[in-house]
Amino acid sequence: MTLGDAMIREFRQVDVFTTEPLLGNPLAVVHGADAMSDEEMQRFARWTNLSETTFLLAPSDPAADYRVRIFTTEEELPFAGHPTLGSAHAWLEAGGVPAGEGVVQQCGVGLVRLRRDAGRLAFAAPDLIRSGPVDEQLAGRIAAGLRIDRAEIVDLAWADNGPGWVAVRLASADAVLALTPSLAELPGKVGVVGPYPPGSECAVEVRAFVTDETSGTEDPVTGSLNASLAQWLADGVLPASYVAAQGTVIGRRGRVHVDTDGDGVIWIGGDTRTTIRGTVTL
Repeated sequence: MTLGDAMIREFRQVDVFTTEPLLGNPLAVVHGADAMSDEEMQRFARWTNLSETTFLLAPSDPAADYRVRIFTTEEELPFAGHPTLGSAHAWLEAGGVPAGEGVVQQCGVGLVRLRRDAGRLAFAAPDLIRSGPVDEQLAGRIAAGLRIDRAEIVDLAWADNGPGWVAVRLASADAVLALTPSLAELPGKVGVVGPYPPGSECAVEVRAFVTDETSGTEDPVTGSLNASLAQWLADGVLPASYVAAQGTVIGRRGRVHVDTDGDGVIWIGGDTRTTIRGTVTL
């Protein structure tokens, strides 16, 4: 539908990684965005002022059910986790019908598979595009930005599946929760993880800090980071299946469900719910 020179498009705002309203990570989703320019998408994403906004388009790959473009307020991302789950939720709720058994999303990193896992959506963790050790100069900058001693970092590594994550492991969930970082001093995107005692509701607490040239923020609940953490710590540090908590310090109650199947594929799942449904005129 058009209104003058503008087009009216279906719109949803989806809360991801929560069963409770307003306690997950919100995602703005614009449907039918094929005619929108890069500039229009970026301008709308900046206007929503959410961590990510996605735009649903017809796929260009015949193996995909839909194509998604993912924008932060400053840039387009090749992949991100909560936008993947939220976009699939919005596409299905709007009447999308998968061609096969699961949903196949096309995005900047290629094709991403999704499935229903215990009633919730889950995506197959994409391969890391950068892994391996972090040089000591960068490690020192990260410790300084987190306002901890370098010796408090149990381990750290590149764990980048698109956004650019450096992953940091601390000794405990309490140490993660106690962080009061200087976001301006942190270099880029830093994810931090620490274990809860055995028998706890969640296996780990996760926090995600994102810094760019102009600002820094803590992301509420982060699918891409949890996917890369699961891949990084898969060799005995974390169990094959577990639940991660995220967003606790900033008043959210995110729960990320991680499961490794018999083929070694890591699935990142989360509950999704639509909180706003309507139209946008762009």
